[in-house]
Amino acid sequence: MSKEFIGVPLGDPAGIGPEIVVKSIARKETNEYANVVVFGEKNILEKAIEVCNVDMKINLIEDPKDGIYNNETINLINLDNIDMDKFEPGKVSGMCGKAAFEYLAKSIDYAMNKRVAAIATTPLNKESFKAGDVEYIGHTEVLEDLTKTYNPLTMFQVRNLRVFFLSRHVSLRKACDLVTEENMYEFIIRSKEALRALGIENPRIAVAGLNPHCGEHGLFGDEEREIEPAIERAQKEGIDVVGPIGADSVFFFGLEGKFDAVLSLYHDQGHIATKTVDFHRTISLTNNMPFLRTSVDHGTAFDIAWKNIANEISLVEAIRLAGEYAPKFNKR
Repeated sequence: MSKEFIGVPLGDPAGIGPEIVVKSIARKETNEYANVVVFGEKNILEKAIEVCNVDMKINLIEDPKDGIYNNETINLINLDNIDMDKFEPGKVSGMCGKAAFEYLAKSIDYAMNKRVAAIATTPLNKESFKAGDVEYIGHTEVLEDLTKTYNPLTMFQVRNLRVFFLSRHVSLRKACDLVTEENMYEFIIRSKEALRALGIENPRIAVAGLNPHCGEHGLFGDEEREIEPAIERAQKEGIDVVGPIGADSVFFFGLEGKFDAVLSLYHDQGHIATKTVDFHRTISLTNNMPFLRTSVDHGTAFDIAWKNIANEISLVEAIRLAGEYAPKFNKR
């Protein structure tokens, strides 16, 4: 079976990114999912190979087609941007923040030029970005700007459960204010289009309720009165969407396969549901861009970095989903 080239930027070198990259590629199954192209720094990866105690070699390339793809070889596009005399594992560093941005930007450039089919990203650190005078807050903002994409849409997947988010990093009070008929209607439309881009032609969508028992017709809140008209409008357009369904049960129904996706109304509602199923295999996907991006859903973990205890399963899963969805996404 033909495998896609999947770009993996190294993330913040001081965090667990280098370790999980090395450990992921060392696993046989990762190389069955995709041909992994790493964007990073040779000296850092050599150090990570030593820390992780694996027998691997680094193959420097410029063109992914020149790679040697197996679980003993890291195919690296080397940016050579770390001074090892100044490198300190597990600490905020402007040098590492700037380097992490450069790895990400280079991987985006390759994806925009179709030299890799998708990217699977590793953790960044916001403080290191700031210390390195990087003007962005994190992945989403970099992707939004460099791909010229307005308001990228995030989806989480764990097993059969796919979850979209009406709002991201806002207060809970602000998240409730964003539950309006127009916002909900647009959210349903965008989520349906994102699912179709992933190869699900006629997706079955469920909308989670906001209040306990969906407000019991106004007894426990009236936000659901904004949700219901949006669902009815979408249904009239032929979209298979139902709800609102109580958040205490709708995610279980999604996990069981009754729905192709669940629309979460605020950040933690969907995060708790997915991460409780399997924290390490919960993967973030950014859908409505020129290319697909998957990502681990954890941070740089400076407290455990460079100790050979970081778990690589999330990156393995991110690479798997990138390899699975990219052919469908790129044909849309």
